[in-house]
Amino acid sequence: MTPDQIAAFCLALPGAREDLKWGSNRVFSVAGNKMFAILDFLGEDLAFKVDNDLFLGYVDRPGIRPAPYLARAYWISMSAHRPPLGDDEQRQLLTRSHQLVVRRLPKGLQPGLLLDE
Repeated sequence: MTPDQIAAFCLALPGAREDLKWGSNRVFSVAGNKMFAILDFLGEDLAFKVDNDLFLGYVDRPGIRPAPYLARAYWISMSAHRPPLGDDEQRQLLTRSHQLVVRRLPKGLQPGLLLDE
């Protein structure tokens, strides 16, 4: 997916919004300020959250690394212009990142944001 397709996909997720932060970083968040993806992260990268128990498996893959400043929260980073993942896997992981963040919200904010998994 191109960076514009990634952005469009992220914005299509329930309750998602986009903000520019820290210069030119396109930050996708839910419930106001809970980030689930960052595009143009540190230049041209895509960063997003993954399941804690899968983090090490992803960063062992070529082209994927721990996201600077966010790795302790189990975020990975990769090139947005030459992603090492196929489009379907990228969509699945972005959706999962969104849902990981939504599930950590207070129960009263979750309705309408949860997807059937």
